Amino acid sequence: MAKNPRDLRTEAIVLRRTDYGEADRILQLLTPEGKRSVIAKGVRKEKSKLAGGIELFSVSEVVIHEGHTELGILTGAKLLEYYDAFVKDIELIEMGGAMMRSVSARAEQVESPEFYKILKQSLQVMQKHAGEETRWKDILRAWWGINLTRASGEEVNLKFDTDGEKLLADGHYYWDEEQAALGKAAAGRIGADHIKMMRLMASGPAELSMKVNGADALIDEVLYISRCMERATSI
Repeated sequence: MAKNPRDLRTEAIVLRRTDYGEADRILQLLTPEGKRSVIAKGVRKEKSKLAGGIELFSVSEVVIHEGHTELGILTGAKLLEYYDAFVKDIELIEMGGAMMRSVSARAEQVESPEFYKILKQSLQVMQKHAGEETRWKDILRAWWGINLTRASGEEVNLKFDTDGEKLLADGHYYWDEEQAALGKAAAGRIGADHIKMMRLMASGPAELSMKVNGADALIDEVLYISRCMERATSI
């Protein structure tokens, strides 16, 4: 616990950094307590003790002094995890940046500790699997969309179809984007394995989805549904 009652000690991921004045930076941070805007005074000076703790694509322990304005003061920053795989893969940089922009917009409207957990897990998965030839990026994108939507207050309906009937283990379905649910279709490409995978994604950590047997064969339909839900609930 921070000694000063107006200090918040927490974990944080830097969403955005903006130079301010001669030596300061304004930071947008995502924390388990929500999104915070802070000023890091003197951080661009050569001997700043804060500089090493506010890297992009990293997790840090920070201390924020919260005053009477929306802009807090960063008084401490310690790097906990740095995901160096990002500097080696342009696609991962773009993917991580897009995730940060998306979660930043949602965190402005909805307060949920889930946003921090979702982003942190996604960065960890990208660090671990960078360079692999499997379709792990698409699996992560699907997991991200399903969970970002859930944290925003909406969920993929994985219990009932568009007619209000329970989804069947031997059923065949298509995705009805207008109703945001699965509809029965004799030639539908979505079956029990797709539904199981989405249920796992909605209830389990990101890394668990990387271990689903046969995921590469299922991911196209799952990713499509995830993107539809993410688009429908975008802010």
